[in-house]
Amino acid sequence: MSAFEWFLGPIRKYRDFAGRADRREYWLFIAWHLAFVIVLGALSSALYMLYVLGTLVPGIAVAVRRLHDSNRSGWWLLVTFVPIVGFIALVVFLASAGTSGPNDYGSEPGADPGHEDIVDPGPLG
Repeated sequence: MSAFEWFLGPIRKYRDFAGRADRREYWLFIAWHLAFVIVLGALSSALYMLYVLGTLVPGIAVAVRRLHDSNRSGWWLLVTFVPIVGFIALVVFLASAGTSGPNDYGSEPGADPGHEDIVDPGPLG
C-alpha cells in the first residue's frame, strides 16, 4: 500500500466512527492533510476552504478510531476545547501506542485482514 493510499483510506471510511486506527494510518493521513492545506492555502482560499470542509468529517472519524486504538472514547476529542492543556493532552493520546490485542473497540488494526503494512521492515525489522 502506497503512502498516498493511507490518506485515501480514511477519506473512504468517512462514515466509520467504530473500530480502531493505528498510528501509521492516523499520522500519514495528517501528514498528507497538512501538505494539501499548505499548498491549497497558498494557491486559493476558495480551494482551501472546500478542501477543509470536505475533509472535516473524515478527519474526525480517523481521530475517533485512533483514540479507540488506545481504548479511549471518541468523546476525548472535546478536550481540545480546554485551551492549551487540552490540545497537548489530545496530541499525547493520539501519539501514544495502542493497546495490544482486542480492546473495547475491536481487534488490533494489524490483525484485520484488509490492513496491510506500508513498508517491509526488511531483515532487521
